[in-house]
Amino acid sequence: MDRRKFVSALGLGLGGLALAGCEQKDCPPTDETVAAPPEPEKKAPSQQTYEWKMVTTWPKNYPGLGAGANRFAKRVEEMSAGRIKIKVYGAKELVPAFEVFDAVRQGSAEMGHGAAYYWKGKHPATPFFTAVPFGLTAQEMNGWLHHGGGQELWDDLYAQFNLKPFACGNTGTQMAGWFNKEINSIEDLKGLKMRMPGLAGEVLGKVGATPVQLPGAEVFTSLQTGAIDAADWVGPYNDLTFGLQRVAEYYYYPGWQEPGPTLELTINKKVWEGLPADLQAIIRYAAQSENQDMLDEYTARNNAALDELVNKHGVKLRRLPDDVLKALKDASDEVIETLVAGNKEARKVYNSYRRFRDESLQTMAVAEQSYMNVRSELQVKS
Repeated sequence: MDRRKFVSALGLGLGGLALAGCEQKDCPPTDETVAAPPEPEKKAPSQQTYEWKMVTTWPKNYPGLGAGANRFAKRVEEMSAGRIKIKVYGAKELVPAFEVFDAVRQGSAEMGHGAAYYWKGKHPATPFFTAVPFGLTAQEMNGWLHHGGGQELWDDLYAQFNLKPFACGNTGTQMAGWFNKEINSIEDLKGLKMRMPGLAGEVLGKVGATPVQLPGAEVFTSLQTGAIDAADWVGPYNDLTFGLQRVAEYYYYPGWQEPGPTLELTINKKVWEGLPADLQAIIRYAAQSENQDMLDEYTARNNAALDELVNKHGVKLRRLPDDVLKALKDASDEVIETLVAGNKEARKVYNSYRRFRDESLQTMAVAEQSYMNVRSELQVKS
């Protein structure tokens, strides 16, 4: 063997024996034994505490709507182990119902709970994030917002007003309203003074009625005194709570004006961005939880309430005639087209909303709608 090769081989062999015989702690590092660099130390979540105010558009502790705001606040406190405490204020306790948007935007309160269509005067696109006539159901609204691009559009829109929005409640399809006379044709709506918020109010105006904007707390008294002739509020559960059966005789359906009204949680954007990520997640998922919980509550409680209204209080339950619904639909299409004309943001939101609705029509027709029709037919036959 070549001398140089022999020396080299001998050196490697002896070196291997030396390494094999050494204690591990004394061994020189090799490629296999070099320790990985230590992981960066994870910072523990900040333990800073927050005490926030939430202003709402609802009467204090009002069943369903107001209770939902309270449940949300309680969930956040429990999930954050008390790091966020939220005091909930009903309408007029801190600010009037229709000043919630500005109170949160300006920082007078950190959070608000209401309905986006109250703020149409701020931007024409806001009604799409609550309800528009003949629009999306609650199930479809959740699909559009959470998986159809609606939330991103909502975020972009409200960022202009220093707000971060979340869906935080839904009543399901509402009723068409309370009347003190029968509605047999579109002529019967002409001249009526009716409490009706959002775009639906404009639709009523287009067919000859006079829409009136009122917060919920004023609906009963206004009907009782004759300040208005008719009113929509929510549905059986809330309408029974308000005692509207005592001041109006006829109860009409379907709720063409609010098929799936989403309630909103708004947070001052600067305040939101100042929260640590774990508290942001708690708020996000608490809102999502309440969004579903409120819908579940209305689904359960409307059944007994409608039965009581009809069978105990003698309310006259009526369906709006087809020609009235057709006239309202035609007027709705005109109102919405006028709303988005000339406003690129509103048009963009509407295009997304309409595309989701149109795509949903076929699926809903062969799934939920066809099933409900079959179930009703078979129930009647049995």
